[in-house]
Amino acid sequence: MHIKLFQVDAFADRLFKGNPAAVCPLDHWIEEEQMQAIAMENNLAETAFFVPGESPLQIRWFTPVTEVELCGHATLASAHVLYKHLGYHQDLIQFDSQSGPLSVIVEGEDRYTLDFPADALRDVVPDLRWKQYFNLPIIEAYRGATDYIFRVESEGAVRDMQVKFHPLKEADGRGFIVTAEGSDCDYVARCFYPQAGIDEDAATGSSHTTLAPFWADKLGKKKFTARQLSTRGAYFETEVRADRVLITGQAISFMQGTIDL
Repeated sequence: MHIKLFQVDAFADRLFKGNPAAVCPLDHWIEEEQMQAIAMENNLAETAFFVPGESPLQIRWFTPVTEVELCGHATLASAHVLYKHLGYHQDLIQFDSQSGPLSVIVEGEDRYTLDFPADALRDVVPDLRWKQYFNLPIIEAYRGATDYIFRVESEGAVRDMQVKFHPLKEADGRGFIVTAEGSDCDYVARCFYPQAGIDEDAATGSSHTTLAPFWADKLGKKKFTARQLSTRGAYFETEVRADRVLITGQAISFMQGTIDL
């Protein structure tokens, strides 16, 4: 069996920025164990799989250790592969996923807008252990469908914090998003998913389904610019529309090849 493999830097305007995602278009669906093994071999934050002939396109995402219900950067990378490499020329790409219907608008110049479901947040009392895990005071704490979001005092605090990853693997949330207002953008964040095998994610599109509604409530507006302060760095434009969030970014192809099974 031969499977095409593309690697794309998502939420990046040049190579070696944003978040690298693997994309595997399939002739037909293969066993889940094979998809997980491929994702482990790729050893990237996410590997996306879809069958180009399906309508709507079913999409699945795997980290090196588990399947996830929603992934932004690998969805953006998949749209880029469809449009740039597989001859898909429509400006709207529709996917179906474990998180329901998703779509991507192709805007040209390697620019794409994800249309994702907004997260619903509830406030929680900060756990005293969280301050130890993140080595900084937490002003506010909320819980979404799967992840916690913590607001801290400044962009500098987000950039400089030192995280203890091991205890986060035993926490009751899938991931942790730490955020603050930005100096040259509306908000900044860093994202941690050690339970999914990703200590710190480089560019997390799905985090903005939580971040954008959070900051819409704080700042009283609907459109934002945002940066992820990972080592690679990433830039996003987001917009809250009722129960959906639009997440816009760029993508650039890094390589393509073939998997031989």
